[in-house]
Amino acid sequence: MNNGNRNDSNQNPHQPQTNSHYGDFERAMGSEAWRVLRIVGEFVEGFETLAEIGSAVTVFGSARTEPHDPYYEAAAAFTARLAQLNIPVLTGGGPGIMEAANKGAYQAGGVSVGLNISLPMEQDPNPYQTHELTFNYFFCRKVMFVKYAKAFVIFPGGFGTMDEFFESLTLIQTLKIEPFPVVCYGTKFWSGLIDWMRHSMRDKFKTIGGDDLGLFRMTDDIDEAVEIVQGHFAGESMMDTTPPTPPKLPGAGGVRTAEGTRPGIHPHKRGPRRNDNKNE
Repeated sequence: MNNGNRNDSNQNPHQPQTNSHYGDFERAMGSEAWRVLRIVGEFVEGFETLAEIGSAVTVFGSARTEPHDPYYEAAAAFTARLAQLNIPVLTGGGPGIMEAANKGAYQAGGVSVGLNISLPMEQDPNPYQTHELTFNYFFCRKVMFVKYAKAFVIFPGGFGTMDEFFESLTLIQTLKIEPFPVVCYGTKFWSGLIDWMRHSMRDKFKTIGGDDLGLFRMTDDIDEAVEIVQGHFAGESMMDTTPPTPPKLPGAGGVRTAEGTRPGIHPHKRGPRRNDNKNE
């Protein structure tokens, strides 16, 4: 007879273990409305921690990059230079390029922040973090990467890296954030994608504007990447093109909010579309 106790022997040993703290929370609350509090809690913890750090540079790249890889070494060298300039570094807190970026800043005595994420398959945070946060929601974590960054420096990576790359371009292109440098390190890795964007997206299908490829830079030079970042922190424009300044709008439409974005103008609501073929 089942006495209400859990029988651990019936559990699948290959099933990933969930975070019991959050599982208990979900069961206790039992409502989608309470989930909002958990989301708000992640925002509050992130805002309170990162507000004390100030403007930083976010570094993205593959979790699969090995320590002997030249890109790993380049990421560590780059963030060590940032630490010497007293510029904090943000990463996703994991292995690979994230570890390299944290390591370079950490060993140079700088501020090294890891914004870790809870995944179904456990991922250990790297040990080179002066500040460590863990998120359950990717979208909360994404806000932190953008809100507290004055530049993105992106090393070779996978789907997550591409996600952050294109999201940054979207936010800059649509004027939702103040333009900042997006630097793609490693021309051998990036050139094929950029060629496709140029020939297919811009020239053939015209799905991006003529100047949109100027929203980012490619380089193989750590000195150049540091110069771009340092110049932006000093108030200089270091990119090939500058996105157009949004028109002066009444109210707060063009003002940067505390969330790091512009609220913009709400779309005009339209009535239901008339179906002329509908039988009356």
